[in-house]
Amino acid sequence: MAEISSLVLPFFGLILLGYLAARWWKLDESGLGWLNIFIIYIALPALFFKIIAKTPLEQLARFDFILTSLAATYTVFILLFFLGRYATRSTIGEATVQGLAGAYGNIGYLGPGIALAAFGEAAALPLALIFAFENMVHFSVAPALMAFDGRDSRRPLVLARDVATRIATHPFIIATAAGFVAAGTGFTPPLVAQTLIDNLAPAAAPCALFAMGVTLALRPLKRVPAEIPYIVPAKLIVLPAVMYLYLSLTGDYPDVWVATALLLAALPTATNVFVIAQQYSTWQERASATVMITTVISVVTVSGLLYLIKSGAFPTDLFP
Repeated sequence: MAEISSLVLPFFGLILLGYLAARWWKLDESGLGWLNIFIIYIALPALFFKIIAKTPLEQLARFDFILTSLAATYTVFILLFFLGRYATRSTIGEATVQGLAGAYGNIGYLGPGIALAAFGEAAALPLALIFAFENMVHFSVAPALMAFDGRDSRRPLVLARDVATRIATHPFIIATAAGFVAAGTGFTPPLVAQTLIDNLAPAAAPCALFAMGVTLALRPLKRVPAEIPYIVPAKLIVLPAVMYLYLSLTGDYPDVWVATALLLAALPTATNVFVIAQQYSTWQERASATVMITTVISVVTVSGLLYLIKSGAFPTDLFP
């Protein structure tokens, strides 16, 4: 367990450092802007390009793995959406954010660093595939459902165009696509460019985690949402359990792919869920609270999951 603690705690320690720095220096959220630009537009794209570009093309075409991962994620999303819609009488917009809070993990900021540290470079490919395709679906589902709620007044064709543009121009998606092209063509960047990429990629995870801590400090917990008792276990326990079941049912995947998918499923709610809530002015404070609460609790749950995986306490396939 000491090995797992030494693996996990430094990552959550970076979040804590960001939180403490923000509380100490008390800058407003605009002070975070340039760091977020560096993370989103430069460092993380460099990391994903580097990961994918050196992967054999045949390994990139594991659509069985991609579809299974999406099915597990959206099983939990649908469950929480309908719980929100009919159990707590939430609007479609509120239920959408609740569904995302339980299904959209912090796979962008927390995922790369902890997965690569836990499982090595073999985790890079499943990490990149889950990240790219889950984000494409999340970026499509949120505005589509918000349109049904009346919070997005764009005409259907305009909405579809804007969603497609947002997906196609997102730096993570562009970097992933460029990596696919490089892997398929055998392209190698010039030495200067490759050196720059090699220097940028290691900065992605620590900067992202620090920025996440700052973001949590700037959005203090004001009240515990009534939906927390079912959203937190859905995100931190039910989603990885469903992911484990679906992967066992649908295919013969490498052990490290299963372990990576389980780890990503167990991560706390993504800060992007708050961004979506803020964009549509719905469930904002509760989304922020959910991010903070799941992040704190995940120190224990993610450590426990990594211990089970590393100790071989359960097989990577329920039905070998």
